[in-house]
Amino acid sequence: MWIYALPLPSLMRRAHNKLRESILGVLDIFYPMFRRIMPLQTYRYAACGGINTLIDITLFFISYNFIFKKQIFDLGPVALSPHIAALLFSFIITFPVGFYLSRYVVWQQTSTRKRTQLFRYLLVVIACMLLNYVFLKLFVDLWGWYPTPSKILITVIVVAFSYFTQRNFSFKENTTKE
Repeated sequence: MWIYALPLPSLMRRAHNKLRESILGVLDIFYPMFRRIMPLQTYRYAACGGINTLIDITLFFISYNFIFKKQIFDLGPVALSPHIAALLFSFIITFPVGFYLSRYVVWQQTSTRKRTQLFRYLLVVIACMLLNYVFLKLFVDLWGWYPTPSKILITVIVVAFSYFTQRNFSFKENTTKE
């Protein structure tokens, strides 16, 4: 039986290249305004991180208020407070988006294998998630602050940590062969 095989890898590669070039095209239009204050790679990191952060905070707000409806999310053996459930919900989407943007838009010139970068990126993101978790527990549960403004403040704190660890660990230029 003859089955026509679609050239899926070729289609995916073309779609990926088109998406990456489109993102770079849009980002780089605005770079001249920032050229004097930061190098291109730092600008791209800030822009991509800003986009992913905006997605993260938007998803956090929507899921906290409308999906989890500010109520405990019962999973059976474990129950999550709504702000922690919203944190996990936004993570499911922003993790792959953030890795894609970091790998293919910000740090394109690295020779480190994708699998190694993904593992390193995951470690940094887990550290960032732990920081988010601890600060959310502190700000919301202990101090009684509102969850969304708390998440915004926490994001400001975590972004600095994330930038330096991603630059110096996850996407560090590999000087030895893997």
